[in-house]
Amino acid sequence: MNKSILFETYQLGGLELKNKVIMAPMTRSRADQNHVPTSIMAKYYEQRAGAGLIITEGTAPSPNGAGYPRIPGIYNQDQIEAWKPVTKAVHDKGGKIFIQLMHTGRIAHPLNLPEGAEVVAPSPIAPASTEMYTDQEGSQKIPVAKEMTKKDIDQAIEEYVQAAKNAIEAGFDGVELHGANGYLIEQFINPGSNRRTDEYGGAVEGRSKFALEVAAKTVNAIGADKVGIRLSPGGAFNDINPFDGQEETYYFLAKKLKELGLVYIHLVDHSSMGTPVVPKELKEGIRDRFEGTVIISGGYDRNTAASDLEDGLGHLVAFGRPFLANPDLVERMKQNAELNDPDFDTFYTPGEKGYTDYPELETSSSVG
Repeated sequence: MNKSILFETYQLGGLELKNKVIMAPMTRSRADQNHVPTSIMAKYYEQRAGAGLIITEGTAPSPNGAGYPRIPGIYNQDQIEAWKPVTKAVHDKGGKIFIQLMHTGRIAHPLNLPEGAEVVAPSPIAPASTEMYTDQEGSQKIPVAKEMTKKDIDQAIEEYVQAAKNAIEAGFDGVELHGANGYLIEQFINPGSNRRTDEYGGAVEGRSKFALEVAAKTVNAIGADKVGIRLSPGGAFNDINPFDGQEETYYFLAKKLKELGLVYIHLVDHSSMGTPVVPKELKEGIRDRFEGTVIISGGYDRNTAASDLEDGLGHLVAFGRPFLANPDLVERMKQNAELNDPDFDTFYTPGEKGYTDYPELETSSSVG
Protein backbone atom coordinates (compact mmCIF):
# COMPACT_ATOMS: atom_id res chain seq x y z
CA MET A 1 0.00 0.00 0.00
CA ASN A 2 1.21 3.50 -0.83
CA LYS A 3 1.45 6.02 1.97
CA SER A 4 -0.45 9.26 1.51
CA ILE A 5 -1.42 12.25 3.61
CA LEU A 6 -5.00 11.21 2.82
CA PHE A 7 -4.76 8.20 5.09
CA GLU A 8 -3.43 10.00 8.16
CA THR A 9 -5.68 10.47 11.19
CA TYR A 10 -7.13 13.88 11.97
CA GLN A 11 -8.59 15.47 15.09
CA LEU A 12 -11.89 17.20 14.23
CA GLY A 13 -13.17 18.83 17.38
CA GLY A 14 -13.74 15.99 19.79
CA LEU A 15 -13.59 13.31 17.09
CA GLU A 16 -10.53 11.45 15.90
CA LEU A 17 -11.05 10.67 12.22
CA LYS A 18 -9.23 7.55 10.99
CA ASN A 19 -8.30 9.28 7.73
CA LYS A 20 -8.77 12.57 5.89
CA VAL A 21 -11.20 11.16 3.34
CA ILE A 22 -14.69 12.60 3.73
CA MET A 23 -17.80 11.17 2.09
CA ALA A 24 -19.57 14.18 0.60
CA PRO A 25 -23.32 14.70 1.01
CA MET A 26 -25.23 13.32 -1.99
CA THR A 27 -28.99 13.16 -2.48
CA ARG A 28 -30.11 9.58 -3.21
CA SER A 29 -33.91 9.79 -2.70
CA ARG A 30 -34.21 6.46 -0.86
CA ALA A 31 -36.45 7.66 1.98
CA ASP A 32 -40.17 6.93 1.77
CA GLN A 33 -42.90 9.29 0.58
CA ASN A 34 -43.18 10.73 4.10
CA HIS A 35 -39.46 11.58 4.17
CA VAL A 36 -38.73 8.78 6.66
CA PRO A 37 -35.40 6.96 6.17
CA THR A 38 -35.71 3.36 4.98
CA SER A 39 -33.85 0.26 6.15
CA ILE A 40 -31.60 0.07 3.07
CA MET A 41 -30.09 3.42 4.03
CA ALA A 42 -28.39 1.82 7.04
CA LYS A 43 -26.65 -0.66 4.76
CA TYR A 44 -25.64 2.07 2.31
CA TYR A 45 -23.91 4.18 4.93
CA GLU A 46 -22.46 1.18 6.76
CA GLN A 47 -20.77 0.08 3.53
CA ARG A 48 -19.03 3.47 3.32
CA ALA A 49 -17.90 3.69 6.95
CA GLY A 50 -14.28 3.48 5.83
CA ALA A 51 -14.42 7.25 5.31
CA GLY A 52 -12.91 9.36 8.05
CA LEU A 53 -16.25 11.15 8.22
CA ILE A 54 -19.54 10.57 6.41
CA ILE A 55 -21.73 13.59 5.72
CA THR A 56 -25.22 12.38 4.90
CA GLU A 57 -27.38 13.40 2.01
CA GLY A 58 -29.28 16.65 2.41
CA THR A 59 -31.93 16.12 5.10
CA ALA A 60 -34.90 18.39 5.66
CA PRO A 61 -34.96 20.18 9.02
CA SER A 62 -38.65 21.00 8.58
CA PRO A 63 -41.68 20.15 6.43
CA ASN A 64 -41.19 23.39 4.49
CA GLY A 65 -37.64 22.30 3.68
CA ALA A 66 -38.52 18.92 2.15
CA GLY A 67 -38.74 20.18 -1.43
CA TYR A 68 -37.57 17.06 -3.28
CA PRO A 69 -39.34 13.69 -3.49
CA ARG A 70 -38.13 11.05 -1.04
CA ILE A 71 -35.37 13.03 0.64
CA PRO A 72 -35.14 12.17 4.34
CA GLY A 73 -36.16 14.49 7.13
CA ILE A 74 -35.17 14.89 10.78
CA TYR A 75 -38.14 16.91 12.03
CA ASN A 76 -40.37 14.25 13.62
CA GLN A 77 -40.01 11.24 15.90
CA ASP A 78 -40.56 8.65 13.17
CA GLN A 79 -37.61 10.09 11.30
CA ILE A 80 -35.43 10.22 14.42
CA GLU A 81 -36.13 6.55 15.14
CA ALA A 82 -35.47 5.58 11.50
CA TRP A 83 -32.06 7.30 11.54
CA LYS A 84 -30.90 5.42 14.65
CA PRO A 85 -30.05 2.17 12.79
CA VAL A 86 -28.00 4.25 10.32
CA THR A 87 -25.84 5.91 12.96
CA LYS A 88 -25.45 2.64 14.86
CA ALA A 89 -24.35 0.78 11.73
CA VAL A 90 -21.71 3.41 10.95
CA HIS A 91 -20.45 3.57 14.53
CA ASP A 92 -20.29 -0.23 14.77
CA LYS A 93 -17.88 -0.13 11.81
CA GLY A 94 -15.73 2.50 13.54
CA GLY A 95 -17.02 5.38 11.43
CA LYS A 96 -18.15 8.91 12.23
CA ILE A 97 -21.22 10.56 10.71
CA PHE A 98 -22.66 14.09 10.49
CA ILE A 99 -26.11 14.80 9.09
CA GLN A 100 -26.47 17.58 6.53
CA LEU A 101 -29.41 19.87 7.30
CA MET A 102 -30.78 21.06 3.96
CA HIS A 103 -33.76 23.39 3.84
CA THR A 104 -34.61 23.64 0.15
CA GLY A 105 -36.34 27.02 0.41
CA ARG A 106 -37.56 28.09 -3.03
CA ILE A 107 -36.13 24.95 -4.71
CA ALA A 108 -39.27 22.96 -4.01
CA HIS A 109 -42.62 21.93 -5.40
CA PRO A 110 -45.82 21.68 -3.33
CA LEU A 111 -46.36 18.09 -4.51
CA ASN A 112 -43.16 17.09 -2.71
CA LEU A 113 -44.00 18.82 0.57
CA PRO A 114 -45.94 17.30 3.47
CA GLU A 115 -49.51 18.44 3.95
CA GLY A 116 -49.69 21.97 5.34
CA ALA A 117 -46.15 22.90 4.32
CA GLU A 118 -45.37 25.70 1.88
CA VAL A 119 -42.60 26.85 -0.42
CA VAL A 120 -40.82 29.74 1.29
CA ALA A 121 -37.85 31.94 0.41
CA PRO A 122 -36.19 35.26 1.30
CA SER A 123 -37.85 36.90 -1.72
CA PRO A 124 -40.67 35.88 -4.09
CA ILE A 125 -38.34 35.13 -7.00
CA ALA A 126 -38.83 31.80 -8.74
CA PRO A 127 -35.73 30.11 -10.19
CA ALA A 128 -35.72 30.93 -13.88
CA SER A 129 -34.37 27.71 -15.34
CA THR A 130 -34.63 25.05 -12.61
CA GLU A 131 -37.50 22.58 -12.65
CA MET A 132 -38.48 20.12 -9.95
CA TYR A 133 -39.20 16.40 -10.33
CA THR A 134 -42.33 15.07 -8.63
CA ASP A 135 -43.31 11.42 -8.32
CA GLN A 136 -46.92 12.30 -9.12
CA GLU A 137 -46.55 14.42 -12.27
CA GLY A 138 -42.91 14.24 -13.34
CA SER A 139 -40.91 17.41 -13.93
CA GLN A 140 -42.77 20.58 -13.00
CA LYS A 141 -42.14 24.31 -13.15
CA ILE A 142 -41.26 25.66 -9.71
CA PRO A 143 -43.84 28.16 -8.42
CA VAL A 144 -42.99 31.51 -6.90
CA ALA A 145 -42.22 31.02 -3.22
CA LYS A 146 -43.88 32.88 -0.38
CA GLU A 147 -41.66 35.72 0.85
CA MET A 148 -40.71 34.90 4.44
CA THR A 149 -41.94 37.21 7.17
CA LYS A 150 -39.87 37.86 10.29
CA LYS A 151 -42.03 35.24 12.02
CA ASP A 152 -41.27 32.75 9.22
CA ILE A 153 -37.55 33.46 9.56
CA ASP A 154 -37.64 32.95 13.33
CA GLN A 155 -39.55 29.71 12.80
CA ALA A 156 -37.04 28.44 10.24
CA ILE A 157 -34.11 29.18 12.55
CA GLU A 158 -35.78 27.28 15.37
CA GLU A 159 -36.45 24.39 12.98
CA TYR A 160 -32.73 24.10 12.26
CA VAL A 161 -32.02 24.15 16.00
CA GLN A 162 -34.59 21.47 16.77
CA ALA A 163 -33.37 19.37 13.84
CA ALA A 164 -29.84 19.54 15.25
CA LYS A 165 -31.10 18.38 18.65
CA ASN A 166 -33.04 15.60 16.92
CA ALA A 167 -29.87 14.57 15.08
CA ILE A 168 -27.96 14.18 18.33
CA GLU A 169 -30.87 12.13 19.72
CA ALA A 170 -30.64 9.93 16.61
CA GLY A 171 -26.96 9.26 17.30
CA PHE A 172 -25.21 11.59 14.86
CA ASP A 173 -21.80 12.97 15.76
CA GLY A 174 -22.77 16.41 14.48
CA VAL A 175 -24.53 18.41 11.79
CA GLU A 176 -23.54 20.23 8.63
CA LEU A 177 -25.59 23.31 7.77
CA HIS A 178 -26.15 23.37 4.02
CA GLY A 179 -25.30 26.91 2.98
CA ALA A 180 -24.51 25.99 -0.62
CA ASN A 181 -26.02 24.88 -3.94
CA GLY A 182 -28.82 27.42 -3.97
CA TYR A 183 -30.80 26.25 -0.95
CA LEU A 184 -32.33 28.42 1.76
CA ILE A 185 -29.22 29.65 3.54
CA GLU A 186 -27.52 30.56 0.26
CA GLN A 187 -30.76 32.10 -1.00
CA PHE A 188 -30.33 34.63 1.81
CA ILE A 189 -26.60 35.13 1.12
CA ASN A 190 -26.90 35.76 -2.62
CA PRO A 191 -28.35 39.11 -3.82
CA GLY A 192 -29.77 37.42 -6.91
CA SER A 193 -32.29 35.57 -4.72
CA ASN A 194 -32.47 38.03 -1.82
CA ARG A 195 -34.05 41.38 -2.66
CA ARG A 196 -35.15 42.14 0.88
CA THR A 197 -34.93 45.66 2.26
CA ASP A 198 -35.18 44.72 5.94
CA GLU A 199 -32.43 43.53 8.32
CA TYR A 200 -32.04 40.25 6.36
CA GLY A 201 -31.22 41.85 3.02
CA GLY A 202 -29.19 44.54 1.35
CA ALA A 203 -25.54 44.76 2.38
CA VAL A 204 -23.24 41.91 3.30
CA GLU A 205 -24.19 41.99 6.97
CA GLY A 206 -27.90 41.72 6.20
CA ARG A 207 -27.61 38.94 3.65
CA SER A 208 -25.35 36.99 6.03
CA LYS A 209 -27.61 37.46 9.05
CA PHE A 210 -29.80 34.38 8.51
CA ALA A 211 -26.81 32.05 8.03
CA LEU A 212 -25.06 33.40 11.10
CA GLU A 213 -28.16 33.25 13.30
CA VAL A 214 -28.79 29.65 12.28
CA ALA A 215 -25.15 28.80 13.01
CA ALA A 216 -25.05 30.64 16.33
CA LYS A 217 -28.24 29.10 17.70
CA THR A 218 -27.28 25.63 16.50
CA VAL A 219 -23.90 26.00 18.22
CA ASN A 220 -25.68 27.06 21.41
CA ALA A 221 -27.95 24.03 21.18
CA ILE A 222 -25.47 21.20 20.53
CA GLY A 223 -21.95 22.67 20.82
CA ALA A 224 -19.58 24.28 18.32
CA ASP A 225 -17.51 21.10 17.91
CA LYS A 226 -20.60 19.42 16.45
CA VAL A 227 -21.50 22.07 13.85
CA GLY A 228 -20.01 22.56 10.38
CA ILE A 229 -21.27 24.50 7.37
CA ARG A 230 -21.05 23.95 3.62
CA LEU A 231 -20.50 26.94 1.34
CA SER A 232 -20.24 27.20 -2.45
CA PRO A 233 -18.78 30.56 -3.49
CA GLY A 234 -19.72 31.10 -7.10
CA GLY A 235 -23.07 29.39 -6.80
CA ALA A 236 -23.92 27.95 -10.22
CA PHE A 237 -26.64 25.55 -9.06
CA ASN A 238 -30.38 26.17 -8.77
CA ASP A 239 -30.20 29.57 -10.46
CA ILE A 240 -27.65 30.94 -8.00
CA ASN A 241 -24.86 32.79 -9.80
CA PRO A 242 -21.64 34.64 -8.95
CA PHE A 243 -22.22 38.24 -7.88
CA ASP A 244 -20.39 41.50 -7.37
CA GLY A 245 -19.03 41.60 -3.82
CA GLN A 246 -18.79 37.82 -3.56
CA GLU A 247 -15.27 37.92 -2.09
CA GLU A 248 -16.28 40.46 0.53
CA THR A 249 -19.35 38.40 1.45
CA TYR A 250 -17.54 35.11 1.95
CA TYR A 251 -14.61 36.70 3.78
CA PHE A 252 -17.11 38.33 6.15
CA LEU A 253 -18.85 35.00 6.68
CA ALA A 254 -15.56 33.20 7.31
CA LYS A 255 -14.52 35.68 10.01
CA LYS A 256 -17.91 35.53 11.72
CA LEU A 257 -18.02 31.72 11.57
CA LYS A 258 -14.57 31.68 13.17
CA GLU A 259 -15.94 33.78 16.04
CA LEU A 260 -18.75 31.24 16.51
CA GLY A 261 -16.19 28.43 16.65
CA LEU A 262 -17.72 26.12 14.05
CA VAL A 263 -15.79 22.87 13.73
CA TYR A 264 -15.35 23.22 9.95
CA ILE A 265 -16.19 25.01 6.75
CA HIS A 266 -16.84 22.69 3.80
CA LEU A 267 -15.95 24.52 0.56
CA VAL A 268 -17.35 23.03 -2.62
CA ASP A 269 -16.13 23.84 -6.13
CA HIS A 270 -18.36 22.34 -8.83
CA SER A 271 -16.16 23.35 -11.76
CA SER A 272 -15.46 19.69 -12.55
CA MET A 273 -19.16 19.52 -13.49
CA GLY A 274 -18.94 22.47 -15.87
CA THR A 275 -19.64 25.40 -13.57
CA PRO A 276 -17.30 28.40 -13.15
CA VAL A 277 -14.07 27.71 -11.26
CA VAL A 278 -13.91 29.01 -7.69
CA PRO A 279 -10.63 30.96 -7.66
CA LYS A 280 -7.89 29.44 -5.53
CA GLU A 281 -7.30 32.87 -4.00
CA LEU A 282 -10.90 32.96 -2.76
CA LYS A 283 -10.56 29.52 -1.18
CA GLU A 284 -7.31 30.56 0.47
CA GLY A 285 -8.88 33.80 1.68
CA ILE A 286 -11.75 31.93 3.33
CA ARG A 287 -9.33 29.42 4.85
CA ASP A 288 -7.08 32.15 6.26
CA ARG A 289 -9.94 34.12 7.80
CA PHE A 290 -11.68 31.09 9.28
CA GLU A 291 -8.46 29.63 10.74
CA GLY A 292 -10.17 26.33 11.51
CA THR A 293 -10.66 23.05 9.68
CA VAL A 294 -11.52 23.40 5.99
CA ILE A 295 -12.92 20.52 3.94
CA ILE A 296 -12.22 20.97 0.24
CA SER A 297 -14.49 19.32 -2.31
CA GLY A 298 -15.01 19.10 -6.04
CA GLY A 299 -13.85 16.51 -8.58
CA TYR A 300 -10.92 15.17 -6.58
CA ASP A 301 -9.08 11.91 -7.12
CA ARG A 302 -6.43 10.40 -4.86
CA ASN A 303 -3.53 12.34 -6.38
CA THR A 304 -5.12 15.77 -6.67
CA ALA A 305 -6.56 15.43 -3.17
CA ALA A 306 -3.20 14.58 -1.65
CA SER A 307 -1.55 17.42 -3.56
CA ASP A 308 -3.98 20.07 -2.30
CA LEU A 309 -3.70 18.76 1.26
CA GLU A 310 0.07 18.91 1.08
CA ASP A 311 -0.15 22.46 -0.25
CA GLY A 312 -2.34 23.43 2.70
CA LEU A 313 -5.42 24.45 0.70
CA GLY A 314 -7.54 22.44 3.14
CA HIS A 315 -7.27 19.89 5.93
CA LEU A 316 -9.71 17.23 4.72
CA VAL A 317 -11.01 16.26 1.26
CA ALA A 318 -14.58 15.26 0.39
CA PHE A 319 -15.26 12.76 -2.39
CA GLY A 320 -18.71 12.51 -3.94
CA ARG A 321 -19.45 10.32 -6.93
CA PRO A 322 -16.48 7.98 -6.36
CA PHE A 323 -18.18 6.94 -3.10
CA LEU A 324 -21.45 6.13 -4.89
CA ALA A 325 -19.98 3.26 -6.87
CA ASN A 326 -17.16 2.35 -4.51
CA PRO A 327 -18.31 1.66 -0.96
CA ASP A 328 -14.72 0.67 -0.16
CA LEU A 329 -13.25 3.80 -1.75
CA VAL A 330 -10.62 4.33 0.93
CA GLU A 331 -9.31 0.79 0.54
CA ARG A 332 -9.29 1.11 -3.25
CA MET A 333 -7.31 4.33 -3.04
CA LYS A 334 -4.85 2.75 -0.62
CA GLN A 335 -4.26 -0.07 -3.08
CA ASN A 336 -4.40 2.13 -6.19
CA ALA A 337 -7.14 -0.23 -7.36
CA GLU A 338 -9.49 0.43 -10.26
CA LEU A 339 -12.72 2.21 -9.39
CA ASN A 340 -16.24 1.12 -10.35
CA ASP A 341 -18.18 3.55 -12.54
CA PRO A 342 -21.44 4.92 -11.10
CA ASP A 343 -24.78 4.05 -12.68
CA PHE A 344 -26.29 7.47 -13.37
CA ASP A 345 -29.73 6.01 -14.09
CA THR A 346 -30.12 4.89 -10.47
CA PHE A 347 -28.91 8.00 -8.64
CA TYR A 348 -32.42 8.96 -7.46
CA THR A 349 -34.50 5.84 -7.99
CA PRO A 350 -36.00 3.78 -5.14
CA GLY A 351 -34.51 0.44 -4.16
CA GLU A 352 -31.13 -1.24 -3.79
CA LYS A 353 -30.12 -1.26 -7.47
CA GLY A 354 -27.30 1.22 -7.97
CA TYR A 355 -27.35 1.92 -4.23
CA THR A 356 -26.10 -0.98 -2.12
CA ASP A 357 -25.15 -3.49 -4.83
CA TYR A 358 -21.79 -2.14 -6.05
CA PRO A 359 -19.02 -4.75 -5.72
CA GLU A 360 -16.22 -4.36 -3.20
CA LEU A 361 -12.64 -5.51 -3.67
CA GLU A 362 -12.31 -9.24 -3.19
CA THR A 363 -9.00 -8.71 -1.47
CA SER A 364 -10.32 -6.03 0.85
CA SER A 365 -10.40 -7.30 4.41
CA SER A 366 -12.54 -4.49 5.81
CA VAL A 367 -13.52 -0.90 5.30
CA GLY A 368 -14.07 -0.38 9.00
